[in-house]
Amino acid sequence: MAEVYNWQLGRKMEYPYEGAHPERQFAFVFNINRCIGCQTCTMACKSTWTFSRGQEHMWWNNVETKPYGGYPHFWDQKILALLEKANPDGQIWAPRKRSDTAPYGVFEGKTVFEAVSSGQNPEGDIPVETSSRVLGYLPADNEWDAPNIYEDTPRHPAEQNQRWGGQGASLPTHSTWFFHLQRICNHCTYPGCLAACPRQAIYKRPEDGVVLIDQSRCRGYRKCVEACPYKKSIYRGTTRTSEKCVACYPRLEGKDSVVTPDGMPIETRCMSACVGKIRMQGLVKIAKDGTWAKDPDNPIYYMVNEEKIALPLYPQFGTEPNGFYIPPRWVPIPYLHQMFGPGAEAAFEAFVCPSRRMLGLLQLFRATRTIIFRFKVIEGHKISESEVTLPGGKKKKLETFNDTVIGYDAKDREVVQLTVEESVYERSKEHYNSI
Repeated sequence: MAEVYNWQLGRKMEYPYEGAHPERQFAFVFNINRCIGCQTCTMACKSTWTFSRGQEHMWWNNVETKPYGGYPHFWDQKILALLEKANPDGQIWAPRKRSDTAPYGVFEGKTVFEAVSSGQNPEGDIPVETSSRVLGYLPADNEWDAPNIYEDTPRHPAEQNQRWGGQGASLPTHSTWFFHLQRICNHCTYPGCLAACPRQAIYKRPEDGVVLIDQSRCRGYRKCVEACPYKKSIYRGTTRTSEKCVACYPRLEGKDSVVTPDGMPIETRCMSACVGKIRMQGLVKIAKDGTWAKDPDNPIYYMVNEEKIALPLYPQFGTEPNGFYIPPRWVPIPYLHQMFGPGAEAAFEAFVCPSRRMLGLLQLFRATRTIIFRFKVIEGHKISESEVTLPGGKKKKLETFNDTVIGYDAKDREVVQLTVEESVYERSKEHYNSI
């Protein structure tokens, strides 16, 4: 095992290979608060990439309802249970040890790589079929059925008899809750699938960090399926190979001649189809040590490293995922801590009471399918003032300004311009109330 630095864990960790980092990294931010669970993203991906025979159970993009839903079924509960058994002292975070190189503090438990190398292969109800490099399990065939299992099923206190608790709901948190979790491959910095493959058929592209499977080398051993803690590498029985999300790389390259005639990188199919405007995708610069190079004008970098409003999904796994989420504001903080790490409370506050620059940036989600490499905010006049309630009952003043936000493409050309306050247009009397 080599030692690599994982900035999400705030420390070095064990990994089967030496660190090799791309020039830029494909990354994305999903704003869970906006998702309506329409599955438009899911079907956009399905109709583009997984519509063939043998791919019926493949959903490279899926939207599952938390806390009970999952595809494959209970994928996160199972891997968390394995990690718990491999960490007898608990999956402990030390958030007080935060620094520029450890924005969430230091994770003091064992990752999916370290749990195996230390010889602590847990045993129990979950069948552990791990490679010698990564702790994991192979889902049973029936766990790939029903991708929408427990859709819109809420979490509810068991001690209350009435389904909705007999009370209304109010922010900042609800006693009865659920939320939609949007998932694609995280194109991790230290992928579990890559680490486990005995054929070395999986690799990260040096130009954008997209994780791909070389179909000519793959022999369908399914070690990648076992090892990916997010279960986004999926076996195809008709070809006896594994397949996964490819980040629509022709679009990233600007080589999809139908939609990118000017050669500019554009967002993936799932991103472009999003009805709720919850998604933003980008390419961030990577420093030689594997950390993100400072670039506060890049929207993804700004949300993750400056405002810290967007958090990685289960960072304790150790894969350093490059998918980030703005946590849902109505969900109890302890649940968010488990799913997104100790930065959940700060991210919560950054969303419900955003800075002027952050509020402007939120307007750019799905405003254009062209990937935004730089943004700027031009300050406008004040339009409102309100008071928001934070977890614990703390109140904070929120001032809103009608600022203008501008997004620029890879050639630093303006591609979109919006204001915080949405413009109102009145029909002329000639067409009044007409369609």
